[in-house]
Amino acid sequence: MGHVLVIGKCGQCGKPFSFNPRYVVSKDNIPFCRECVEAANPVRIKNGLDPIHVHSEAYEPLDEASF
Repeated sequence: MGHVLVIGKCGQCGKPFSFNPRYVVSKDNIPFCRECVEAANPVRIKNGLDPIHVHSEAYEPLDEASF
């Protein structure tokens, strides 16, 4: 049994990072790293928007059997 991780660049900061393609925070198929999502949430709350929820498996490997 194996695991799957995708490596891509964050749509905000451009830093490469690994993520679970099923659960990563993304917009228009552009993924965002955990650090950028966490930095955006206080700004979103200040502007009256809901914080972005990060799934607990967003940055963890995906079991290849479920891929």
